Amino acid sequence: MHADSRLRVLSVVLLGLASSVVQAFYIPGWSIKSYGDDAPIPLFVNKVFSDNTQLQYAYSDLPFVCRPSGHQQAGASLVSGHSVSLNLGEVLRGDRIRNSDYELRMGKDQECRLLCHQEVDRRGLKRARELVARAYVAEWIVDNLPGATTFVTMDKTRRYYAAGFKLGVKDFAAANGKPRFLLHNHVTLVLRWRKAPGKAGDVGRKVIVGFEVYPKSIGTAGRDAEGCPNQPHEPDGGLELRIPTNGTDLRDRHPSSSSYNPHPSDVDDEDYDGPLDDEDDGTSLLVPYTYSVYFREEDKVEWANRWDMYFFNAEGSSTIHWLAILNSLIISTALTTVVGVILARTVRSDVRGYPGKDGPEDGRLRLKSTKRPASRKQSPRIVGGGGGGGGGGGGGGGEKPLVGGLLDQLTDVDHDADVSSDDESLEDVTGWKLLHGDVFRPPPCGGLLAPLVGSGVQLVFMAGGLLILSCLGVLNPSFRGGFVSVGLGLFVFAGVFSGYFSGRIYQTFGRQRWRRNALMTAVLFPGLSSAFVFVLNLFVWTQASSTAIPFGTIVALTLLWLFIQLPLVYAGSWYGYVRTGPWDHPTRTHVMPRQISRSTWYGRPVASLLLAGLLPFAVVFIELLFVFQSLWQDKSGYYYVFGFLAAVSLILVLTVAEVTIVATYMQLCAENYNWWWQSFLVGGGSAVWIFLYSAYYFFTHLHIQGLVSSMLFFGYSLLACAVYGLLTGTIGFLTAYAFVRRIYE
Repeated sequence: MHADSRLRVLSVVLLGLASSVVQAFYIPGWSIKSYGDDAPIPLFVNKVFSDNTQLQYAYSDLPFVCRPSGHQQAGASLVSGHSVSLNLGEVLRGDRIRNSDYELRMGKDQECRLLCHQEVDRRGLKRARELVARAYVAEWIVDNLPGATTFVTMDKTRRYYAAGFKLGVKDFAAANGKPRFLLHNHVTLVLRWRKAPGKAGDVGRKVIVGFEVYPKSIGTAGRDAEGCPNQPHEPDGGLELRIPTNGTDLRDRHPSSSSYNPHPSDVDDEDYDGPLDDEDDGTSLLVPYTYSVYFREEDKVEWANRWDMYFFNAEGSSTIHWLAILNSLIISTALTTVVGVILARTVRSDVRGYPGKDGPEDGRLRLKSTKRPASRKQSPRIVGGGGGGGGGGGGGGGEKPLVGGLLDQLTDVDHDADVSSDDESLEDVTGWKLLHGDVFRPPPCGGLLAPLVGSGVQLVFMAGGLLILSCLGVLNPSFRGGFVSVGLGLFVFAGVFSGYFSGRIYQTFGRQRWRRNALMTAVLFPGLSSAFVFVLNLFVWTQASSTAIPFGTIVALTLLWLFIQLPLVYAGSWYGYVRTGPWDHPTRTHVMPRQISRSTWYGRPVASLLLAGLLPFAVVFIELLFVFQSLWQDKSGYYYVFGFLAAVSLILVLTVAEVTIVATYMQLCAENYNWWWQSFLVGGGSAVWIFLYSAYYFFTHLHIQGLVSSMLFFGYSLLACAVYGLLTGTIGFLTAYAFVRRIYE
């Protein structure tokens, strides 16, 4: 009944979370911006990214795009090239947002307009070919909406967006079949608008509900005096990233090949560019950049739902999410049944023979009381005291032996019954009951376990806060970088909880140097993770990528840790250690430790960690597919099903707790009292399987190129699994601690 009621409650919660998925991204009235007719609309350029690499680059830093002119449009507040202030999350995710020279005015269409003529040397062309070959995508922003490439479903009943547009395309020449790279130097911008809600709409103001980008590659021929193509929507040919070969220069560089002078059109441009990659021969390619702008009214899309176009196939994927939750519920229900059997039958019947708090102070077990067998009763015998002489004397002489013999017989009967009861109770005192004097013995390296648990509590608070805020709609795609920024803020604030739990557990282990423990709690996990990220960042710096964390941001994060998190951890540790004190244990610990018998193969630390970690991994396995796809494989999309993620996370917490209880109980039944570290490791054991699955996903699903990108993938996957393991390990430790305290009370 208890399990059924739990399932009903969880089903109601899941339905509530799922029903709020679509509405969870906007709070009504949140930062709606409207425009009047002919009002300037700024277009910001951000970065370029690719699904085939982890390296991002600032769009304005590319050598083959138009340089900002520094011009300020009429009525605009920003000049072109001006960097937009970014939050911490935007900087860490590689955003570099700047105002551009594209002129957009609400309701004003432009058939074609020249942006600039950009001279590109051979080095710039090589760089452009590299980015086009790796399928890099550019991200532009209008009214906080990313420019999108439009797609249509197979049945042509629905349009959907993918954020960004390709820098160019790679195809093959019809004449010789060799690959060639075409640069997209013309874009058609379509801005979809509707009447603004409320009073703003009554005065004719409009809001933007869609931003579409249609890129094209148009050659230099067939252009008018202003540089615009004569047929911008039906170009005859594309702009190839290639400088015509100089045959004279080629003969000068290769005099040994004078017997054969190929025609310049037969020479592979890549073969010719090889010797000139690091030198400037003065040749360049003049690239004209043009654009068209069209405004179209869209009445079917509300402003609050304008991001729905970026969430493709929500109906189909929701079915898979429900199957994932069903799979998780089956596993969790089976574990709940096992734990219920342990608590309701095994432990309850065992506790009947356990003394609890009313037993002897030395902590020894109180034996069970047993009824005296009726067959052991005997009738008293009269032991003779004299012959049949005088009445009084004879009577008195016979009465004393009668009483003495009766007491002796009754004492013998009680003694026999007690011996039988002792033998019977000692046969029942096995398994975990024998560890009453050692089960709360402080673990080895307790000074390391306490800071780890404290950091895990910090991560639990951060993850729970992020899930709640995401389900409520506070964190949504329009809040660019908000997930990382708010996550860091929650992590820093949770330092007070980290210090509290770490300090109290530290004192429970009987240790005295609480200030050292507070410092270790504040430094251990943040310091190791920051050092790991810094090493990875060194490799990214060598690639001049915007993925690299700027030095100023590193300094800001250091100050944030030094002046905010460290004092909070110290305050929490002081309160937990000095003011609150340790947790009391129901039994006393013996001076001499009990000898531990040899464990079976599945009871050893590594084997139990791997076996117990399979069940939590099976709970989150399907949801991991969507998370990995959003993070690594389809960066143009957005992970938006936080309701399902919250449901799976709740089932995961329940599964980790139940797995840890079962593993701890089996360990205690094997008369092994070293459960402190084991419960922590068993709780985080699924992190090993997640990392192995990440490696499998890398080799089977991704096409990441380059050593640095591969290092970033495995490095950040390892760090994410360490965070996950620390979080779930803490849940397992606290659950096992509560379970052990409960059965020994």
